Amino acid sequence: MKNTVSWVLILFLTLLLLNNCLQNRTYYQESDKKQSFINQLRQIYSSGDISKWPKPILDPSNPEFSEIGHLPKIDFPADNLFSKDKALLGKTLFYDPRLSGSDQIACVSCHDPEMGWSDNKTFSSGHEKQLGVRNSMTILNVAYAKSLFWDGRAGSLEEQSKIPIEDPREMHGHIDISTGKIAKIKGYAILFEKAFGDKNVTKERIAKALATFERSNASLKSRFDLFIDGQKNILTDDEVMGLHLFRTKAQCMNCHSSGYFSNHLFENDGTSSLESPKEDLGRYLFTKKPEDAGKFKVPSLREVSKTAPWMHDGSFKSIKEILEFYNKGNPETSKNKTTVHQGIVLKSEKSDMLKLLDLTDEELAQLEAFLGTLSSQTMPASVPTLPD
Repeated sequence: MKNTVSWVLILFLTLLLLNNCLQNRTYYQESDKKQSFINQLRQIYSSGDISKWPKPILDPSNPEFSEIGHLPKIDFPADNLFSKDKALLGKTLFYDPRLSGSDQIACVSCHDPEMGWSDNKTFSSGHEKQLGVRNSMTILNVAYAKSLFWDGRAGSLEEQSKIPIEDPREMHGHIDISTGKIAKIKGYAILFEKAFGDKNVTKERIAKALATFERSNASLKSRFDLFIDGQKNILTDDEVMGLHLFRTKAQCMNCHSSGYFSNHLFENDGTSSLESPKEDLGRYLFTKKPEDAGKFKVPSLREVSKTAPWMHDGSFKSIKEILEFYNKGNPETSKNKTTVHQGIVLKSEKSDMLKLLDLTDEELAQLEAFLGTLSSQTMPASVPTLPD
């Protein structure tokens, strides 16, 4: 009897050992297969030849697509070409609170270079500490934007420059009055002369100088840029896998394409919160087109890790939250999708591109890791001396 029990025990232990060996073998085979796949991706994506990259997964409703890559050379408009003197004048004006009605608020108040050229607040504090109604977008790489503000109401930086000055919640000034104040400051005369050839101060020149400074403010090369140029070991395995997921299973490319990592369009992600205290009609307030209700500009993902909080209402405090939101496809209910605005019934319908993605926790972490590679080194910003 004892011999039988012993043999049964030996057999059981042998089978257990064999099973563990088989499981370990399977695990290592899967691990080797996974590593081999990442190695292949690393080689392809860092080859310097975009034509070799895997085909992206795009939604059939995607109206526009261009491959991600480097930021192109900045294109300055023919009527406002770059000069160092004009950029210096623009920078000085950018830091000067005397453009505001109270002489206390400058452009830099909401666009701090130490905070990714934003302010890392849900809503910025403006004139008499009034809060804005939308999150401040970074001005870094704004040269590549085809329209400005969350609703795209400005078509150029020159046009955009006076809007914050005149906004009663922001700088609470008037461009003509602000121009008059700047013209009375003797120290500005030499800066305008160097930038434009004479000392004449006009609102058009103020706009051009501000636009030149903002337009010249671009990112340095990120680790992503260096990686696709051939530095194949500069990204971790998770970052490489995140890049691949970004272009394929996660379908981020539907909206965040081009070297700017935006398709420059306006999309509805179901966050307009109609008929609630947080209601924001988005682009509709500018175009008055019912189909634009709830649509907002697709922001660039360049430097995204520095510009928290995110979305037009600053409602997301971590990138993980955003990824989980899109992974679930924003399963919105009928509530907060309809409102009546100035007698007009408006409906907000999220984009067809928002759908359940079924990404695993590991894949979400890999996506987040990749997004971190889109930020570049922060260069210390020198504060200009304001003229007397």
